This record gives sequence, structure tokens and C-alpha cells, in this order.
Amino acid sequence: MKRLLLSTALLCSAFAQASPGAHGPNGEHLDAPPAAAAADTLARLPDGSVQVPMLAQRRLGLRTVLAQETQAAATIELPGRVLMDPNAGGRVQALSGGRLQPGPKGLPVPGQAVRRGEVLGHVVYNANPIEAANQQAQLAQLRANLQLAQQRVQRLESLEGTVPRKDIEAARAELQSLSAQQQAVGASIGAREALVAPISGVVASAAVVAGQVVEPRELLFEVVDPARVLVEATTADATLGGRLGPASLAGLPAVKLQFLGAARSLRDGVLPLSFRATASGSLPLALGQPVTVVATLDRPVKGILLPAQAVTRSPANEPVVWIKAGAERYLPQPVRLQPVDAQTVLVTQGLGADKRVVVQGASLLAQIR
Repeated sequence: MKRLLLSTALLCSAFAQASPGAHGPNGEHLDAPPAAAAADTLARLPDGSVQVPMLAQRRLGLRTVLAQETQAAATIELPGRVLMDPNAGGRVQALSGGRLQPGPKGLPVPGQAVRRGEVLGHVVYNANPIEAANQQAQLAQLRANLQLAQQRVQRLESLEGTVPRKDIEAARAELQSLSAQQQAVGASIGAREALVAPISGVVASAAVVAGQVVEPRELLFEVVDPARVLVEATTADATLGGRLGPASLAGLPAVKLQFLGAARSLRDGVLPLSFRATASGSLPLALGQPVTVVATLDRPVKGILLPAQAVTRSPANEPVVWIKAGAERYLPQPVRLQPVDAQTVLVTQGLGADKRVVVQGASLLAQIR
């Protein structure tokens, strides 16, 4: 009996202290520690929140602020695009068709600075064979008539005193007329048109090469002053022009907009609104660039002001902010918001006061899986 009890005790101790690599009846490692929640690692919890240890919070640079309700001017986002200021830009077009030739300094390229009155190129008029032949025939006829008129004037002047003076004056007038006609027709053969810069600025666009055949009214160059451009926004609300305040561009906080006015006629079903763009340095805008205008309205709205970087997107593409729910736990909170300017948003629904909101590093929290 004692030997049976001793064998049972040894067998139990063998299972209790299994050698490395030993497996149990279900294939589990007997020498492995029991599974436990990894409390010292980044993890997304089943409820959608994330666990961020203190050390990881310092590495990610997380910063939070206490949400406080306030009032701010209501804003609206409008689609827009950058346009040329008609008083600080111009277009160079060909008045007549012909072949393009470079100017004294060659053909300008986009981005090149030019001065007002500078010759950018020439358009040489090329007539078809029939028109050229008619011009040559007309020029030959004028030369013959001019020679006859000169001889007639000389003959009448030699008979001055015996012929009426009015005949001599009529012959001289005819001679001057034929001489002017010859000069005009001669200048039209092989004539060329000078393409002149309308303002001092930068060439915004140029789609020309030497020898190119251009048509009348074809756009060849656009010259713009890079420090003076307009932004045109559009809206379907015809009364919005009377309720707008200061405006800015989304994503471009250095650019300020001055509201110039609203049009009085719809274009394609929307009302154009004109703004003048200004900046302390050079304007980071290009003609035709699509932009989003963030304009303030004349009525205040209650909400919580937050930096724009505090807002991220959920997998369902909803705007969310991250709330600190514990020392190492952060919870995503869907919200409704509207932009205040290029760097600030106003949360109007979904976020209560006295909540700790992540204002720095929110995009890093959204990436934790």
C-alpha cells in the first residue's frame, strides 16, 4: 500500500514539473505560462477603444485638453478655384493666323518673368497662293499707276500758268493716294504681328513652339502677377453674399481672403462669389487650382473648439475625436463638426464638456490595430 501511494505521488510531481517541450493531452505546452492580457502593449480592445501604456503615450507624443463649450461664428465650406485678376493679368492672342516665330529673346516658357511691352514672339501672316497672287497683281498695278501719276504731275507742273491750278492739285492728290496704297499693299505682303506682354509678371501658361501655325484668336500666352490672384467660390444660396465675413482656404492657413462681392446672375445654376487672395509671402496658388473656401457667417454657434488635427476618420469614414477614458485607455467618439478656419473646427454634437480630448497624436491612435 505504501509503495502504491509513493508511485502516485511521483507521477503527480512528474506532471507538475514537466520537462521543456512536454505537451498535455490536448497538445498544449505544459511548460508555457498561462495566457494573460498583455497590459504593457498597444492594443485595440473589443469595444473599439485602444490601450496605450504610459511609456507609449510619451513615445507617441499624445496631448490632451479639457473640452470647454464656447461660441464661435458659424462657417460654411464652398468649392472654388483660383482665377486671374483682370487688373493684374492678361492673355496674348493672335489677331490673324500665321506661322509663329520667336521674339528677340526667344519664346518664353512657363514661370519666366517678363516685362510689360516685351515682344514674346511674332506671327508671320501666310496667305494662300490665290490671295498672294492677287496681292502681287494689285501691287504691280499700283506701281504702274503710280509711275503714270508721277509723270502726269511733272508734265502739269511744267505747264504751270497755262493749265488750271486745280488740275495740278488733283494730280498731286492722286499721286499721294497711289503712293499710300502701294505702301499699304506692300506692307501686307509678308507682314508679321508682334506678340507683346500686356503686363509685367510671370508667364502662367505657354503652349507654343517655333514654326507652329496658329489660328486667329488662339490663346498663346497667359501672363499673371503671382502676388495678385482671385478666388471664385460658388453657392446655390443667392442670399449668402450678404451674410459672409472673413474667409480662408482649407489647408492653406497662410492665405487670407477678402470678400469682394457676389454676382447678380446665376451661372450654371450657382452664384459666383469673388475673393481676393493675400499672403505675407508668395501665394502658393496656381491658376485653375481647385480650393475649398471656409467662410464665416454672421451668426454664432455653440460648440467646442478643437484643432483640426484632433479629428480623424473612423472605418465608416465618420469624423471622430479620441477621448481619454482612463489612465491608459482612449475611446473614439463620433462627432458632428464644422470648420472655423483652416486650423480650427467647432464640434457641435457628440462631445460633452469636461472631457479630455486628444489634440496631438490622434491620427496615431487611429492606426492602432
